[in-house]
Amino acid sequence: MKTVRSSSLAVGLLALLVAGCASTGSGSGSAPPSGSKGASSSASPSPLASLSSALSSVEVGGQGASSKDNKVGAGLDLFKAATVSEEELIEASRQMRAYEDRKRRVAPAGSKHAQRLARLTAKHRNEDGMKLNFKVYMSNEVNANATPDGSIRFYSGLMDMMTDAELQGIIGHEIGHVKFKHSLNEMRTAYMASAARKAASANKGALGAIADSDLGGLAEKVLNAQYSQSQETESDDYGLAFMKKHKYDAKAMESAFRKLGSGGGGMLSTHPNSQERANRMRDKLASGK
Repeated sequence: MKTVRSSSLAVGLLALLVAGCASTGSGSGSAPPSGSKGASSSASPSPLASLSSALSSVEVGGQGASSKDNKVGAGLDLFKAATVSEEELIEASRQMRAYEDRKRRVAPAGSKHAQRLARLTAKHRNEDGMKLNFKVYMSNEVNANATPDGSIRFYSGLMDMMTDAELQGIIGHEIGHVKFKHSLNEMRTAYMASAARKAASANKGALGAIADSDLGGLAEKVLNAQYSQSQETESDDYGLAFMKKHKYDAKAMESAFRKLGSGGGGMLSTHPNSQERANRMRDKLASGK
């Protein structure tokens, strides 16, 4: 997936809005010369003034509004969403993850799955400059996911089919998605298209609480999003480097992908071909890269 930087998108949208205001002000024909019979007694507002006025409006368009107003309103919504800060996205992500944790069956701290994951991740809660947290969802689904706030979740179905070394490889892979901001980019895309953006802004500013109804839709989009081939490859490489850095069995990256290829369940539907990824890990280890 090709990601457009928010600043560039915002500038582009600003230019489109200015152009739209300019075309609206100019009309279909040429303006009558100053002093002519058809000249207006007062000057028309400049495009920038029109844009400033539009941006200062809380709502543009809606039921009963003209087609032109609705288009301007949609453009302003997109402009505002494109300029959303990383801080706002991370806070929305934190709320979304808390919602999912309430909705899912989280393994109790004393359970075998939770204790196993705690043992494997004990020294990785502050990994590579990131503050991370790990939990297990009790589900037969073979899956794992990460969100921009550093929350990484493993499904018990995935844990049950992996050895400790293989699971460490998956841990490294998911950390890679956080490190390279893949999950943040997915969050931005989903946030821009969701009602959560407006809800958060309307409730005590951009970092206000988001309603569960909006968080549910946001979670569905973010957690079911499919990363691009290049993003998965980048996280695979991070996972392999993670294994080497901590002196884990790096060959387990290959065997983990072999297992996913033979019965990966949910992860197969959202990830590239697992056997090809396994072959790539094997070849990188053989080459010493």
